[in-house]
Amino acid sequence: TIYNTQMINLILKVLAGICLIAISPLIFISIFFVLIEDGFPAIFVQERLGKNLKIFKIYKIRTMYQNTPNLGSHEVSLSNHLKIGSILRKLKIDELPQVINFINGDINLIGPRPGLPSQIKLKEFRLKNGIFNMTPGITGLGQVLGYDMSNPEQLAQIDALYIQNKSVKIDLMIFIATFLNLYKTKLSIIFIEEINRIKSKEYNV
Repeated sequence: TIYNTQMINLILKVLAGICLIAISPLIFISIFFVLIEDGFPAIFVQERLGKNLKIFKIYKIRTMYQNTPNLGSHEVSLSNHLKIGSILRKLKIDELPQVINFINGDINLIGPRPGLPSQIKLKEFRLKNGIFNMTPGITGLGQVLGYDMSNPEQLAQIDALYIQNKSVKIDLMIFIATFLNLYKTKLSIIFIEEINRIKSKEYNV
């Protein structure tokens, strides 16, 4: 019911707030190293497209040098990455400030990763596949399976595949797969037939 959903969301946000307090020392330590390497600002703020194409500001620990072009990660040269930034990205520490976005209701824990307003092709394919009908996530199926915004059509189809198969079990597996490669393999096996169709362009949504 709607009441139960609201209660679950409230409980998750309270837990997220507690987690944010618990992980704050790790965030502050990471910020400290970013400041040493490249100065202020240490928090990266970028506009993203949310549910129903609503633009919101996402928060991350900055992992690239100042004045790096405002592009998707796959469009930016590795030479733009901070030394500490590579470590933060590998350990997913740079994503921790997005707990604030979750508490604000901008994103869910699990869902399609929000794209940039400037990524027109991704926007078009996601509109075609109904991806903007749901709230985006901090992590998602496309992200853990290695699909990024460099192939917007495939990513939009993977997003649609997630929406069609969304469940508590799948969400839990995606969350664990964000940190453990073993679950990435398990998810790949679950969706192997659909993924092969997408790759061969035989899968239409």
